[in-house]
Amino acid sequence: MSGAAGETGGAGGLRLLVLNPNISESVTALIEAQARRSMRPDTRLTMRTAAAGVAYIETRFEAMLGAHAAAGMAAESCAGHDAVIVAAFGDPGVAALREALPVPVVGLTDAALSTACLLGQRFSIIAISQRIQAWYREVVRGCGLEGRLAGIRALNRPLSAIDGIQEEHADALVALAEAAVREDGADVLVLAGAPLAGLARSVAHRLPVPAVDGVDCAVRQAELLASLGARRARAGSFAPPPVKPNRGLSPACAALLAGAAGAPGAAAPR
Repeated sequence: MSGAAGETGGAGGLRLLVLNPNISESVTALIEAQARRSMRPDTRLTMRTAAAGVAYIETRFEAMLGAHAAAGMAAESCAGHDAVIVAAFGDPGVAALREALPVPVVGLTDAALSTACLLGQRFSIIAISQRIQAWYREVVRGCGLEGRLAGIRALNRPLSAIDGIQEEHADALVALAEAAVREDGADVLVLAGAPLAGLARSVAHRLPVPAVDGVDCAVRQAELLASLGARRARAGSFAPPPVKPNRGLSPACAALLAGAAGAPGAAAPR
């Protein structure tokens, strides 16, 4: 179902499963590099990349494909981890995984937007494509934060390589960020998407307001939730899925569903 996994970090501490629901191994490398800058010294990472799907997500349909990939990778690899990160802006599959997994699940959008709200009243999102904007607005609305969204500004030029956006378009992205502050009234900037992992740090000195990085925020919030001992819901809208007949699922997904229904409060094995 999914690409090669790699584990890095110290010999102890928390274990985070980081899922790239797209097929770009080079973007997974960007995500990992930024995660390693943010994580505690003793945190360990397991990186996974989708084996099927698209290079990057910018439409609702592609988000659905990414959610399917994230579900499969999580089912295969979540055992023994303290939290799971879905490392794509838009959080494909995050809400659904919170029903099925016994550990906290964090998405880049939820993490970045909640952090932005701690730094200012209104935030703007800087994105990599025009097509992505309508879907991003829906995602922000789903987070209940539409009233704090100053605007979304996006590149309007061809992308020659998804892992080279930062080098090729850094100046244009900074210009969009400056316009978001000047014209939209943004107090905080969210540089959106895994391909921009690390850009907020590298251009911070050029920006007039704070900027947040989804990978940074997701890693630190995943560590926080795991350290707090947050447990899965046993009732309410995030209660585990009920037992019902199924067919054609991967063995890992079938086992995850059976385990979630059979032990709604159980923690992941260490």
